[in-house]
Amino acid sequence: MRLLTTRDDLHDHRRSLPDSEVAAVLTMGALHEGHLALAAEARRLVGPRGTVVVTVFVNPLQFGAGEDLSHYPRTLDADVAAAEQAGVDVVFAPSAEEIYPDGPPTITIDPGELGTILEGAVRPTHFRGVLTIVAKLLNLVVPSVTVFGEKDYQQLVLVRRMCRELELGVEVVGLPTVREPDGLAMSSRNAYLSAQQRRQAGVLSRALRAGQDAAQDGVGSALAAAGAALAEEPGARVDYLVATDPDLGAPPEQGTARLLVAAAVGGTRLLDNVPLTVGPS
Repeated sequence: MRLLTTRDDLHDHRRSLPDSEVAAVLTMGALHEGHLALAAEARRLVGPRGTVVVTVFVNPLQFGAGEDLSHYPRTLDADVAAAEQAGVDVVFAPSAEEIYPDGPPTITIDPGELGTILEGAVRPTHFRGVLTIVAKLLNLVVPSVTVFGEKDYQQLVLVRRMCRELELGVEVVGLPTVREPDGLAMSSRNAYLSAQQRRQAGVLSRALRAGQDAAQDGVGSALAAAGAALAEEPGARVDYLVATDPDLGAPPEQGTARLLVAAAVGGTRLLDNVPLTVGPS
């Protein structure tokens, strides 16, 4: 496995690869089993002769004022070891100066109206930063496929739309959320939680499961059941609990939908979501 830190080294390595598929997994590091599941899916997609590239970059452009940029976990040595153990071929871990040599970019990608709802309503500049760095990294790695987790579901929907509408020529594959034994969605930010907060955070997945169980009686029943479960844990301060269609539009009266929740536990903001089957299966 190779660790590369500059765009020149990445370009040179990319040109040296045989004529085979390349898959990219874009991360901010602090790799956990969820990230490694993405890498495993990337390997499955490109096969043993393909190349799996994992990027590790804490992107300052997607952090707003007062957010946790300076405290975000940075564990490159452990990340490289985990990636190598997982059979990754290349870790690309550039510095901010390497990615933004002239400082913050003056041209960025507007996420459109979809970037103003849910997470975009709470973090108005977030998705502009996310889409800009995703586009830059995809242009540097030049993969045929990239794998994202469904935990950050709005991000996945926006990346898919960007790649389709801007003709980036990259297939975007979503992978179901990897969870802890108690159901909590794996996230690098889980490391911020104290033992008590960790127990409180479990209410998010319990609420979503309650919503799934009630969805056969309609979207309203799913939201009511999930909301009742969340209300049982005052330590989780809910930002939103919504049901949508798979593209984050209005939910259907019957069929496939999505149930999404965001809540703060202590000082840590957590996201989760699950698919819903609305109405009788």
